[in-house]
Amino acid sequence: MANRYAVILAAGQGTRMKSKLYKVLHPVLGRPMVQHVIEQLKTVKLDKMITIVGHGAEKVSEHIGNDSQMVLQEEQLGTGHAVLQAEDLLKDKDGTTIVVCGDTPLITGETYQALFAHHEQEDAMATVLTAKAPDPSGYGRVIRNDRNEVERIVEHKDAVGSELQVDEINTGTYCFDNKALFEALHHVSNDNVQGEYYLPDVIGILQSRNEKVSAFQTSDFEETLGINDRVALAQAEKTMKKRINEAHMRNGVTLIDPDHTYIGPDVVIEQDVLIHPGSVIKGETTIRTDAEIGPHTEIDNCYIGRASVIKQSVARESHIGNRVQVGPFSHIRPEASIGNEAKIGNFVEVKKSSLGDKSKVPHLSYIGDADVGNNVNIGCGTITVNYDGKNKYLTTIEDDAFIGCNSNLVAPVTVGKGSFVAAGSTITKDVPEDALSIARARQANKEGYASRIKNQKKD
Repeated sequence: MANRYAVILAAGQGTRMKSKLYKVLHPVLGRPMVQHVIEQLKTVKLDKMITIVGHGAEKVSEHIGNDSQMVLQEEQLGTGHAVLQAEDLLKDKDGTTIVVCGDTPLITGETYQALFAHHEQEDAMATVLTAKAPDPSGYGRVIRNDRNEVERIVEHKDAVGSELQVDEINTGTYCFDNKALFEALHHVSNDNVQGEYYLPDVIGILQSRNEKVSAFQTSDFEETLGINDRVALAQAEKTMKKRINEAHMRNGVTLIDPDHTYIGPDVVIEQDVLIHPGSVIKGETTIRTDAEIGPHTEIDNCYIGRASVIKQSVARESHIGNRVQVGPFSHIRPEASIGNEAKIGNFVEVKKSSLGDKSKVPHLSYIGDADVGNNVNIGCGTITVNYDGKNKYLTTIEDDAFIGCNSNLVAPVTVGKGSFVAAGSTITKDVPEDALSIARARQANKEGYASRIKNQKKD
């Protein structure tokens, strides 16, 4: 197999997005659109990947990281000029170079692979990825000759007469013989309406030299969508969501209402998981078999164990064990670790805390900066008082302890193994193992006092 290279065009500002965020960084299902392009290109096993950056180069580079080499296009003078910026890295190499726009996140790795294979099989100097567009307005038209070969590509702004009626469009993705590409780029002119150096002009230059130019037409126009505004961004989001949801369902996941279920591209879900409507699952989340999620639940960068149930709740950057019950209306904040068969009930917030196996926080409690052992019961209204206005402190609750309702555990403090904390207590000192701690004011009953108050109100 010939050497393969990729050049991703990601230098444009994207003024039609009307945003402070650079166009290729706008997310589709939580992942920047240029990252979608990179991830799909990885599947064709490239020898080198280069991303041409311009506007927002530093921000784009931060997101891409080491996935691709970056080359700066200081002036945006057209797509041909952009590709030419990679010349120093590629010009002397044998092989095939694919050129892809960074704002086409829906093209699949399968399509890239098919394009490469067609190009190499045809032994072409250039191959254009084309599609039939229901409305070709705004797209470059692929003009074919009587032998059905690609004759030229005409930009929409330069198209006239019958050219405007052509519905086969240039998707902006090409394969080139690498050396031929960079040699031809030096002959591209900017004599056009925009005064720019168009990459498609390379096609005409190669044809004038009687070099073979081919076309590979994808059957799915939808995947070639280029995102130039928020309307197209929403379309891409919808298409990507449908693609990902269908893949999960075919792999054995039940989505009650896939139209109202949002699953990110990096989420891993095992078979026999049940997901209810209104659920948003994103980041590098893993959900194990027989779990149940939702309705109306948000999960981000979490591990969810086997047969766990999370209802009407939010969980972020946390580990939730097997057969755990969470919700409704719970908030699992970052760095929480919930043990097997534990329970986090309604209106409970857990933050940067570990909860052992079979421990329970059934309702209306805040557990922050705490190390909770196994088989601990934490009553309604309990608070681990972890913050003194400047520093955070740890609360430790050892195995088999029982915390009564409406208790305040003022950290740093330890509640010993098997001990009891009486309801309504404010604990400021360590509780020994197997002890009962009561820290509340003594009750005093004033007999007849209620009647005196009532009579005073009447007067």
